[in-house]
Amino acid sequence: IVGLLGPNGAGKSTSFNMVAGLVRPDAGKITLGNDSLARLPLYQRARMGLGYLAQESTVFRGLTVLENLLAVLETRKLSKADCLERADAIITKYALTHVRTNLGSQLSGGERRRLEMARTIIHQPRVVLLDEPFAGVDPIAVGDIKAFITAMRDDGIGVLITDHNVRETLKICDRAYIISEGKILLSGTPEVIVADPVARASYLGKDFSL
Repeated sequence: IVGLLGPNGAGKSTSFNMVAGLVRPDAGKITLGNDSLARLPLYQRARMGLGYLAQESTVFRGLTVLENLLAVLETRKLSKADCLERADAIITKYALTHVRTNLGSQLSGGERRRLEMARTIIHQPRVVLLDEPFAGVDPIAVGDIKAFITAMRDDGIGVLITDHNVRETLKICDRAYIISEGKILLSGTPEVIVADPVARASYLGKDFSL
């Protein structure tokens, strides 16, 4: 789990969108394993194993949780039985069983976010980009989302996350990058980031702690 952090205007969104395929880079490389992604459109990056969760809500409000998952499986050449099996496996593994038959419009902010994340990983990506996953959810839901992200990592899915909730992001990251004016200011483990005087002076604040 890697965090991409920095003050407003630092270049986080631009960097994130370049990896996702929404912005074309002027120079440099974007690779997934040994595959170059820099000139590929978003849909081809998805086919190669890159998942993307936007900040904006993407739940189909008129469909149930199960139907939301089945809808994104329609692009795959799977039988109805296989689609149902895969969807239910995701629902069970990621603690959505209690809302399986609820409409998207009936879900809380945290439940919607977890459903969106479940839809992102149902195609079994290699790496997932999470844009502001903690935005608009209460503290209990933040804990649920952190558990979801940890489970993704434990399943072998790489995660790149950017979020304004710096404390919760650093708590879950294995490594983080702080960028400023489009350049890497500092990188390392959360402990290294928090202890760094430059990071404290320019971004975290002197009283910041995990």
